[in-house]
Amino acid sequence: MATCSVSLNQHGVLIPIQLKEFTLNSRISVPTRFSSNGFPSRITATAAVAVEQELRTPVQDATEDKLFACPICYEPLIRKGPSGFNVPAIYRSGFKCRKCNKSYSSKNLYLDLTVTSGTKEYNESKPTRTELFRSPVVSFLYERGWRQAFNQSGFPGADEELNMAQEYFKVAEGGVLVDVSCGSGLFSRKFAKSGVYSRVIALDFSENMLRQCYDFVKADESVLSSNLALVRADVSRLPFFSGSVDAVHAGAALHCWPSPSNAIAEINRILRSGGVFVGTTFLRVNPSTAPAILRALGQSALRTTYTFFTQEEIEDLVTTCGFVNYTSKVQGSFIMFSAQKR
Repeated sequence: MATCSVSLNQHGVLIPIQLKEFTLNSRISVPTRFSSNGFPSRITATAAVAVEQELRTPVQDATEDKLFACPICYEPLIRKGPSGFNVPAIYRSGFKCRKCNKSYSSKNLYLDLTVTSGTKEYNESKPTRTELFRSPVVSFLYERGWRQAFNQSGFPGADEELNMAQEYFKVAEGGVLVDVSCGSGLFSRKFAKSGVYSRVIALDFSENMLRQCYDFVKADESVLSSNLALVRADVSRLPFFSGSVDAVHAGAALHCWPSPSNAIAEINRILRSGGVFVGTTFLRVNPSTAPAILRALGQSALRTTYTFFTQEEIEDLVTTCGFVNYTSKVQGSFIMFSAQKR
């Protein structure tokens, strides 16, 4: 059985000490509302709530998908399978790139749109910060104590974070929202359940996080029947057309990305002009202010696992990647920042 030893750092983030057998208060508004390119302002998804209903869903002919793109060449994907945009319909569909002919299929209830999808012999390991969240132990614990511990560092809690993000996303209502590095789908499910967005994509690189997300989704019929899709993808190689997305959310993610600059550049690419990016993360603090036991036990692992930034560094990075109208809100070590694509 796989085992994992972790320690709590000064941010309230659990960090790995040993891994075995893993391959793992003012409201802010932004400029005027815009419409979704290629989508009506509202889309009512036709969903299969039960398996019996789903099996009666008519299978459509092969059509060009209007949202997903090949992560290799960014050309359109041809979709064949049940019609509709919801978890059952998407994972029962097959996709193939019109240009390079690469096929993409569903694995364990999510659609795999990584570059390495379909490989048989090749296996690619990511940095520790990525492999940690691919483990079944961490994926299981994420909404069972792990995420709640963030409150110690100033995170206001999931419901308040959702409300704050929704304020920034007002100009994207009725559009397509991608929740990158969604983990077990804590916010993806809330965004989908709100009914505010035409489509919500829960996207993560971790297979086990997406399996946990599906377990939560299938337990809530209103989410299962909503316009939600589960997609495995790399945040530095997002499988969407340029300028096709209205809003991107990245909750407690920036410090985990192998290359934050590549990820934010990709987010800018997929957003349409005026699209909104909202993220949260832990700010870098002076290690000397942390408890002595954490300084003794946690700092070495902390430096090799996560990358924390100052407020100034985050703003510099986001604006350098082409975003405008940057704004942020800080509470303790928590920061929520937002910006728009020019």
